[in-house]
Amino acid sequence: MSETPPNTLQYRFDGPEDAPVLILGPSLGTTWHMWDRQVPELTKQWRVFRFDLPGHGGAPAHPAGSVADLTTRLLVTLEGLGVHRFGYAGCALGGAVGIELALRHPERLASLALIAASPRFGTADEFRQRGVIVRTNGLDPIARSAPERWFTGGFAAAQPAITEWAVQMVRTTDPGCYIAACEALASFDARAGLGSVGAPTLVLVGSDDQVTGPAEARTLVAGIPDARLAVVPGASHLVPVEQPAAVTDLLVRHFSTAWQPAFETATGQTALPAAALNPVPAPAPPQPVPVAEIAPPAVPQVTHGRPDPYDTGIKVRREV
Repeated sequence: MSETPPNTLQYRFDGPEDAPVLILGPSLGTTWHMWDRQVPELTKQWRVFRFDLPGHGGAPAHPAGSVADLTTRLLVTLEGLGVHRFGYAGCALGGAVGIELALRHPERLASLALIAASPRFGTADEFRQRGVIVRTNGLDPIARSAPERWFTGGFAAAQPAITEWAVQMVRTTDPGCYIAACEALASFDARAGLGSVGAPTLVLVGSDDQVTGPAEARTLVAGIPDARLAVVPGASHLVPVEQPAAVTDLLVRHFSTAWQPAFETATGQTALPAAALNPVPAPAPPQPVPVAEIAPPAVPQVTHGRPDPYDTGIKVRREV
């Protein structure tokens, strides 16, 4: 494997070389393996491109202190591969990159999915305090508390292998790059620009997400002109890992039906072999899968003479 230049990102491709490109962006503290359970189905229609944040998953430790910097590195990487137009789905920090793409580079974006995302992630002090913890005590305290932030209690208890995988994933992240990513989230604020997002957008959130939950998701839907909301029951922050079937179904339906035309076919070479070095452990035998149903936009309800911006027309059902 050749050294990843400082202005690019570590990446991998899966799927047919002649298919349209769909990018999956990771959350802070995770690697591209957080999307392992989505890839088999998504690669039936798309050439799936996954990337690691700097210092995550063994990627070179070139810290990026802003969402704009991460977005620029992603675009430089894609330019080198001849990828000019693509769909994008990102979780949390990966979602912030998606918002930045939609605002600063709309011509590149065919469709967008924002998962566990927000136009403003908590407060700057919260993330800077997390950076202080890492500087003082290393990543171990953050790693040990990751499962309670990322998963519901029932899932963490029932899936010890996945819980331990999550802890080790954070623990092996480069501390300096983790701190820089915290700074990126501390300074990110896209609230004023949401009305300029032109890509068709799916906003997906776990019903039990205590980090960026349904309230933040509704803020995105209220601000983005062409946005739909899907709330996945029984899931917390890392919803693609906790409820992989539901998330996969929602992504397939969204990107199959809300893909703006005029994309260009991508070419390029994989940076790493397809063999997984640290895949997400297989979950226990399947349980009833909660599915968030994306319904057609409803006629807005009128409250005190004004439309209710939070009436999204989404219906939630359960499938077995």
